[in-house]
Amino acid sequence: MNGVAAWRSGSARGQAWALGVLLVGVGASLAVSLTDYDLMPLTAYFVWLLLGAVLLRFVPMLVLCAGTLAAAITAAVVEAPWTGARVTAAVTMVLAVLLLLFQSSRRRSGLPGGLGEAMLADLRDRLQAQGKVPPLPTGWECPSAMLAAHGAGYAGDFLVADLDDDGRHLEMILVDVCGKGVDAATQALQFAGALGGLIGALPPLALLEAANGFLLRQFSDESFATAVHVIVDLDTGAYAVTSAGHPPALRWSRRTGEWEVDNSRGTALGVTRRPELHSSTGVLGPGDALLFCTDGVVESRTTTLDDGIAWLRRAARDAVATGFADAARRILRQVPRGDDDRAVLILSRTHAE
Repeated sequence: MNGVAAWRSGSARGQAWALGVLLVGVGASLAVSLTDYDLMPLTAYFVWLLLGAVLLRFVPMLVLCAGTLAAAITAAVVEAPWTGARVTAAVTMVLAVLLLLFQSSRRRSGLPGGLGEAMLADLRDRLQAQGKVPPLPTGWECPSAMLAAHGAGYAGDFLVADLDDDGRHLEMILVDVCGKGVDAATQALQFAGALGGLIGALPPLALLEAANGFLLRQFSDESFATAVHVIVDLDTGAYAVTSAGHPPALRWSRRTGEWEVDNSRGTALGVTRRPELHSSTGVLGPGDALLFCTDGVVESRTTTLDDGIAWLRRAARDAVATGFADAARRILRQVPRGDDDRAVLILSRTHAE
C-alpha cells in the first residue's frame, strides 16, 4: 500500500516502485515464454507497455520499453523459426513502442497518464463545485446551467457565489474568460480561486478592480475576461448589478410578463488599468427575477449581440411560463451547439403566499 501511495504522489520513489513492479512482470513473462512460448507469445508483452503508459513518466517509460522489447524479442528469437506472423508482431511492437514513447514525451504536466487524468478531473470538479449557489432561504430560487464548448467537461465560463453568515446577502459573479473549452479551463480555475478569496470581503467595484489587477499581472495578451456581479438583499429584494464587458442582464417583471434589458455596462477585465464599470439597482418583488448569461448564449458568427438579446428575451419568456425551477436548462437546450461555452443563471423571488 505504501508503494501505491507513493505512486499517487507522483514522486520519484513512486515511479521507481511502479517501474520495478512492471519489470518484475516482464521478467516473469520472459520466464514463461522460454518455458512455453504458446502461453506467453510476443503479443502478450503489449500488456506491460499499456500499463506503463498509464503509470509511468517518460524516463521510466523509456526503461520499461527497452526492457519489454528486449524480453519479447529474446523470447521470439529463442523460439525459432520465425514465421510471417511473428515478424509482423515484432514490427508492430517496435512501432507501438515508438508511438508510446512519443506520446509520453508530449505530456506537458510531467505526470504519468493515470495521475494526469485524475488531476484534470479534480480541477474540473473543483471548478464546478465553486459554481454551486448556496442553499437560499425560503422565497428564493437560483437555477443555473452550463455547457462547455464541444460538449467537453472543461469550460472558461464559471460562477462564484457567496451567502453571508446571517443568510441575508447573496453575492454572485458570473465570468467568461478569454478562450473556450479545455484551453480556457486552467485559466478559469486560477481566476475562480482568486475571486473565491475576494467575494464577500470587498464591495462590488473594489472586487472587480482587484480582479482586473489580477488579470493584468498575468502578462498575457489573452488574460482578459468579462464578468457580471450581483448582490441581493434577500430580505428586501434590493439588488445591484455591475457589469464588466458582459452581455446585459435581463429582469423579469411579473407585472408586465416580459424580460427587460438591464442598463449596467462596463469594459472587460484585464484590458486596461482602470476599467469603466457601471452599476444598476432595483428591487425584486415576488414573482420577479434576474437572468444572466455568457456570450455563447447570445452571440455567434452569424448573430449580433442585439439579435441574440432579442432572441433570449423571447426564449426566456417561454421558458419561465411553467416556472423558474428548470428554466435555465430549458433556455440552454434551445441554444444551437457551437464552439463557445454557454451559461445561464436565473435568480428569482417566488410569489408571496
